[in-house]
Amino acid sequence: MTLAALMIMGGPSSIAQAQTAIDAPAPRTAAASAEYRINAGDDLDIYVWGEERMQRTVRILPDGTFAIPLAGTIAAMDRTVAQIATEIRTRIAGNFRERVPEVTVTVRNTAGMNFFVVGKVRNPGSYASGRTIDVVQALSMAGGLAEFADAKHAVILRHTRNGQVVEPIALTNVLKGARRLDAGMLPDALPTLRSGDVLVIP
Repeated sequence: MTLAALMIMGGPSSIAQAQTAIDAPAPRTAAASAEYRINAGDDLDIYVWGEERMQRTVRILPDGTFAIPLAGTIAAMDRTVAQIATEIRTRIAGNFRERVPEVTVTVRNTAGMNFFVVGKVRNPGSYASGRTIDVVQALSMAGGLAEFADAKHAVILRHTRNGQVVEPIALTNVLKGARRLDAGMLPDALPTLRSGDVLVIP
């Protein structure tokens, strides 16, 4: 509906509401949050447009890196292919006098994302997935909550370059479904797990 039509039907207040709706930021989607992040052992295809000598398939080393001519060693662990492609293009820019060629990075093979679910679940243990999953999917793989589980205080333990971090997660509302959730888009996407993460259900 156009602003002119809104003026006729509802006056200035309707115009203000419409403008607010237009300017409001789009909610963060689960799909964006769940974009696959690279793990050690993954194979990547790297294509630099117009530079055949730089086309290659690389395997991510156990330390999460790989090397490519002109760009050097790239840290790939826990990053998306778009982030990796941007870094490669930035690093090789100084080798081209004119326009820097576009860089495309795709995942050829995945080594699988390994994670752990411990605590009060029916089947605690280690699990593997060929794609990024969220905490509810991980909980489902572990058989769901066990008796007396405290989903309200669940946490993710994650190793980073700066040490181990603890990320509290709120599972209660999601697990209670329609009793706690309104229909429509989730205001905040469910946390996703990375390789090596530990989901703890006290």
